[in-house]
Amino acid sequence: MSSVTFSVPNISCGHCVETIRRELSEVEGVTRVEPSAATRMVEVEFEPPATTESLSALLTEINYPPAG
Repeated sequence: MSSVTFSVPNISCGHCVETIRRELSEVEGVTRVEPSAATRMVEVEFEPPATTESLSALLTEINYPPAG
């Protein structure tokens, strides 16, 4: 099991949190998604076939690009 924490400056409300949770949860291999509007961070636990790169790309695709 791997985990990654993304800094996502575009998170501003509960709708953002739910959108991110829903979209990332649909990725095969993702076991936990914890977005936070307060910290603007997204914690994800996953296993293959999901990768840090694929999760980052999906966040960018849904208009929540990670910082850095």
